[in-house]
Amino acid sequence: MPRDDDSRLVYSTDGGRTCPTCRQPQAACTCRAAAASQGVGDGRVRVGREKSGRGGKTVTVVRGLPLDAAALADLGKRLRSACGTGGTAKDGVLELQGDHVERVIAWLQAQGHAARRTGG
Repeated sequence: MPRDDDSRLVYSTDGGRTCPTCRQPQAACTCRAAAASQGVGDGRVRVGREKSGRGGKTVTVVRGLPLDAAALADLGKRLRSACGTGGTAKDGVLELQGDHVERVIAWLQAQGHAARRTGG
């Protein structure tokens, strides 16, 4: 028989599924909301160029921005406007259509981010 402090509730008919970290119902989970507000980037802003898995199209990728989803979308909009291209912000990564690595690095450094080039 497990002790009370070693057991963890996985499902309850009262509240449904529970978060394994904060042990609250998933609808009222406090740890996931706190993690989302902190941002997903690690602070090392890396700018690179990718082609694989995109039908031969070149895409400039910006990773590691320590911003939440709303701030990342806003920065992506300003960056797309500065480069005159389209793109998206998803899963903490900015993607810009085309090869704009040098322009993106210069723009991010002017905005105060320590951006570095990755890849060849």
